[in-house]
Amino acid sequence: RGRGGAGFSAGMKWSFVPKGASEIYLLCNNDEGEPGTFKDRYILELSPHMLIEGMVIAAYAIPAKKGYIYTRCEFYEEIKWMEQAIEEAYKHGFLGNNILGSGFSFHLDHYTGAGAYICGEETGLISSLEGKKGQPKVKPPFPAVSGYLGKPTVVNNTETLAAVPWIIRNGPEKYRQIGTEKSPGTKLFCLSGPVKNPGVYELPLGYPLKDFIYKIGGGLLDGASLKSVIPGGASAPMLTKDEVETVNLDYEAMAQAKTMVGSGAVIVIPESQKIFDILKITMDFFHHESCGQCTPCREGTGWIANILQ
Repeated sequence: RGRGGAGFSAGMKWSFVPKGASEIYLLCNNDEGEPGTFKDRYILELSPHMLIEGMVIAAYAIPAKKGYIYTRCEFYEEIKWMEQAIEEAYKHGFLGNNILGSGFSFHLDHYTGAGAYICGEETGLISSLEGKKGQPKVKPPFPAVSGYLGKPTVVNNTETLAAVPWIIRNGPEKYRQIGTEKSPGTKLFCLSGPVKNPGVYELPLGYPLKDFIYKIGGGLLDGASLKSVIPGGASAPMLTKDEVETVNLDYEAMAQAKTMVGSGAVIVIPESQKIFDILKITMDFFHHESCGQCTPCREGTGWIANILQ
């Protein structure tokens, strides 16, 4: 499963590229604009070469000869490190023409967006990369058929691509031993809010949400009691305190609880926090970040923000 929020199969997405296409692009979505999400920036910080290797393997599979990493501009230090890693990969023959004498060539560039939330949507990202307004495109055609510059394009999340080298090296059977039957593998989860141990944690899918908050996260600060949890970024419906007791961190369990894993951003809300205030802040964000292309979003988010005000 891809780790970009929808949990869509990465292999299936790769298979949508028309056979025999001469010009194919691979894009890494490193925009990471979902509120409460800060996992992808740590991949750039701690292991940028793992991402590059994953992109080379994915490009070989599609096959693509050109790729771009699209990063939000607020990741100041990470942008420098990523570009340095790309230079190192070229220097050692892991990128460029005839990689390690394999006969396969793949060139990679890094592109910085301007921090627009909407560019986290794959067709909005493509529009921005083409030098246009960062606005989503009507689908179909889907990017795999007509994407960047009208050519077949695959867009994958940073975490999705960074997981590829481990799977290739150790095999899919070993990967499937981790997690659940329908949600195999590990996932990066971001824990934020008034907890003792906030941060990014790699967990097997299916891990109990309650244990994540109280065992790994250390519980709430100053003996505060839990009111609610946003389990997958601001787009994911909240879970009540009682629901947190029983739900697991995997795609099926979250769907059954009428919410979603999403970007893996677990936001803890204490009893003292008014849900209304969270709603207002969230609506102000979505109103501000609307690309203005569609009437319901452009006008509707503004009206909801005004009503709450």
